[in-house]
Amino acid sequence: MSADPPADTRRRNETSRRAILTAALDLCEQVGYGATTVEAIASRAGASKKTIYRWWPSKGAVVLEAVTDLAPAETPFPHNADVAADLHEQMNAVLAFLGSPRAGSAYTGLIAETQHDPQLAEALVTQLIRPRVQAAVDRLDAARQAGELSEHADLRLAVEMLYGPIYYRHLLHLGRPSPEHLRNLIEQVIAPLRPQSRGRG
Repeated sequence: MSADPPADTRRRNETSRRAILTAALDLCEQVGYGATTVEAIASRAGASKKTIYRWWPSKGAVVLEAVTDLAPAETPFPHNADVAADLHEQMNAVLAFLGSPRAGSAYTGLIAETQHDPQLAEALVTQLIRPRVQAAVDRLDAARQAGELSEHADLRLAVEMLYGPIYYRHLLHLGRPSPEHLRNLIEQVIAPLRPQSRGRG
């Protein structure tokens, strides 16, 4: 089967774009990702299917852009003096994002669809996952430069260890971790990365 032709993102009308993305998230919240269709998005947004397919190759691509627009604003990285406290704040925001009927439903549906849509999977990693991972690495790197973490710390591995359990619990419907669980997770990951001198009496 031939690949979908690339969408033409030139000359987008921003008002129409926002209406389409809002409609996609509204529908994901109200009827679920699986029941959301391009036809329904177009109808709710007051746009044509032709317009949507000119700008995006699939429903998944529309929803991905909507979620990508939301994520940085709803899950920002604070840059205060204590990296563990900042991680706790940001990871709580991620949990709220994943648990929300609006963004969470859309994001979970996207992750499920990427299992059989390689093009969407690549777009999810490129547009959303990789930039958010880099933002986490940047926050840990700032802590390393401030002397909170060892200069030899593997920051990317630390990010995987911090956020992997969140997605594991979310995708397997194991429930949101308690604040104490989250604090313990952060401490288990961050404590070995601190300079040895900080642990000596």
